[in-house]
Amino acid sequence: MTPTLVRRHRPSSTSPDPRARDWAEIQERMLVPLYEAVYERLEVGAGTRLLSLGCGSGLALLMAAARGAAVSGVDQDGRRLELARERLVPKGSGGDGTRLGHGGPECVLEPGVPAFNLITAFDPLYCAGGSARGMAEALSRAAACAEHGAPVVLAGWGPQERCAASGALRVAARLADPMCAPARWRPSGRDDLEDLARRAGLVPDGSGRVACPYGYADMSSAVRGLLSTGAFDAAMRATDEEQVTKELVEALHPYLRRDGTVWMPNVFRYLIARV
Repeated sequence: MTPTLVRRHRPSSTSPDPRARDWAEIQERMLVPLYEAVYERLEVGAGTRLLSLGCGSGLALLMAAARGAAVSGVDQDGRRLELARERLVPKGSGGDGTRLGHGGPECVLEPGVPAFNLITAFDPLYCAGGSARGMAEALSRAAACAEHGAPVVLAGWGPQERCAASGALRVAARLADPMCAPARWRPSGRDDLEDLARRAGLVPDGSGRVACPYGYADMSSAVRGLLSTGAFDAAMRATDEEQVTKELVEALHPYLRRDGTVWMPNVFRYLIARV
């Protein structure tokens, strides 16, 4: 499966938050090639007990469940988590053992349920932004809930020269006020994922790269999709949404095609580490 151009979506009146809905309907699917590559490499299927850190609105969990995996996910964003529940635990269903929690991995543990044998942290912002110490601690707590030797997958941006979205994300970093709210995006270093894994007490055991182009039906969808990532939140607090949108459109202009679509080739990197 490859990402397709995303059609324009109107905000739903039932959505917990329009930006969370934009993430679920526009942006999240851009990472589908990453999810598929990892699941294929690790042979995710029946017998897989997956814990997703930063599960967002649940698309990666949905794909794993479709392969027969038992899935659990945690996220700090309650708005995205509500959308994940809509996808994975429809009203009137038992959820087939799916467990979703707001917070750390401890909130989805159940007595008598076997330990997880796969942990993922797919959201590149989850791994590339914020406090490395805080993320390492979260990974350590998750690893304590997993079987010995279980794979832990971390994901991040590939080389800047192969990520067209880097230009747009630099707008976020430049406009953010580092004294008040550091930007969530920064360029990825070559060994960032390995350093994070070792800090969490994990042993690196292989890696890969995956092409994840960002394709949008029009400029409006591109702006909404990128703003939904959370990478621009600090910039909007430091300036305002109008200024951020204006500069984001300028950064996206080189990727605007004759038919009005926006297409940005990107490469993501993933690391497999072991508990």
